[in-house]
Amino acid sequence: MDNQHKHIKGYRDLSQTEINQMNAIKDIANKVGAIIDALEDDPNVDKRWLAIAKTDLQKGFMAAVRSVAKPDSF
Repeated sequence: MDNQHKHIKGYRDLSQTEINQMNAIKDIANKVGAIIDALEDDPNVDKRWLAIAKTDLQKGFMAAVRSVAKPDSF
């Protein structure tokens, strides 16, 4: 369906600058995610701290995206 965001409460049209900013954030997040995934395979890495890092990084990237998207919902 085209323009799905128009049917979801809290979403809005983004400018090209905002789209570029969000894509840049998501590109970096994917690179960091790949590093985290690689660390998960290392038996010498403390998995508890890695899980904390993964969660906090995900929250950080989500907050960065929301700072650009500025949704009007909770």
